Parts: sequence; structure tokens; C-alpha cells
Amino acid sequence: MHTLKPCILFFAFLSLSMFSLGQDRYKIMAGDPNGINKWYMGRQIAQVMSHYGIDWLEREEREMEENTALLLKNLAVKPGMVIADIGAGSGYHSALLSKMVGSGKVFAVDVELEMIAYLNERIKREKLSHILPVLSLEQKVSLPENTIDLMLLVDVYHEFSYPYEMTLSMRAALKPGGKLVLVEFRAEDPTVPIKTIHKMSEAQAIKEFKAAGFAFDKNIDNLPWQHCMVFTKQ
Repeated sequence: MHTLKPCILFFAFLSLSMFSLGQDRYKIMAGDPNGINKWYMGRQIAQVMSHYGIDWLEREEREMEENTALLLKNLAVKPGMVIADIGAGSGYHSALLSKMVGSGKVFAVDVELEMIAYLNERIKREKLSHILPVLSLEQKVSLPENTIDLMLLVDVYHEFSYPYEMTLSMRAALKPGGKLVLVEFRAEDPTVPIKTIHKMSEAQAIKEFKAAGFAFDKNIDNLPWQHCMVFTKQ
């Protein structure tokens, strides 16, 4: 009995230490009403767009406003690649990527069951292949380690409730030297007609991804409204 006490005390101390680190990492305070009352590295986290936003994700104007064709060209997809579309939502990008990977595959990852159901229906309706819907957790992408060549996040990272934990999880899932492409509406540009809390600056993105062990490669600055930032797993 006595020999167990030091062990119990140690794990209790470890749990408290980890809780304390988590508390220090995130700040709870009010801010923009379109966000949650949680802040990370000076940035307020935005409210999640749920499946109720599918019509907006699939709007006809999206190609014109975001130039998706050019974004896909930026990705330099090669046949046989394994790609993860994180926060895939309705599968807007996953469907297009599935036609580019040849014998590869696209993991369409989302945290909402309703989105996964929509993805499965879309795959059947459009007779898509090479797409595998994956239900994610708030702190983990639920992908095997060292398996992904390329990750794409389009207008979703700023909504992650646990950005640090998710970024670590994404890094673990990437192969050594794997690329992560972060697409976010430009906070530096007041003419981009998107709510401020749903935008990110290049400087903020670099700060957050470097904290999780990513190296910043470049910002492909050719999209109408968005940054297209490329990071590499170190």
C-alpha cells in the first residue's frame, strides 16, 4: 500500500501540471460576439460553421470569389498522393481533389457527424472514388501517424477550439517533410467582405504553426481574398 503512494502523487502532480499548461495556453474572456470566449496567442477563436452553412460552402459564386481552380493548381497535386482535407465540410474541395490523386486517396476530415453524413451521400450521388470520410475529434484529427503527403485547411483553422492540440495532431499525421497548406481570408485586407473574426493574418498564422513545430515555407499570394500559406513538418 505504501509503495503506491509516491506513484499516485506523481501522476496527480503530472495531471495538475498538464491542466495548468492548458489553462495558461488559452485565455477565457469576452470579445467579438461571433467568436467563442476563448483566445489563443492573442487571437479570439471563431464560432464553428455547422452543417447549416452547407449552402454557403456550395454557393455558385465561390469559384469566382475564391478562385478554387487556382488554389488547386497551387497545391501541385501528383497522382498517388495521400491528401487530408481538414475541416472538409460539404466536401467541396475533397470532391475536386479526388479526381486529381489517381491511385492516391483523399481523407475528408470533419468534426461534425452531419457533415460526415453529407459527405457519404455526396460520394454516392456523384459516384466519387478515392475519398474516405473521417470523423475528427476537437483535439485530434484521427489519422494514422506519418501517412499524409499533403494537408489542406480552407477557412477552418480559425474555428478550431483547440488549435495547439490539433496542430500537433496534424503534424503527427504528416509524413516527414509533408506539407500543410493553410488557406484563410486575409485579415490585413479590410476590403475582403468577411467578418473580421473569420480572417487571419499571415503573421498570426506563422506564429501559431511555428509553436507546434512547423516551418513556414511561403505564402502563395495569388488568390482573390485568401492567403495560401505553405508549412512543412520539421
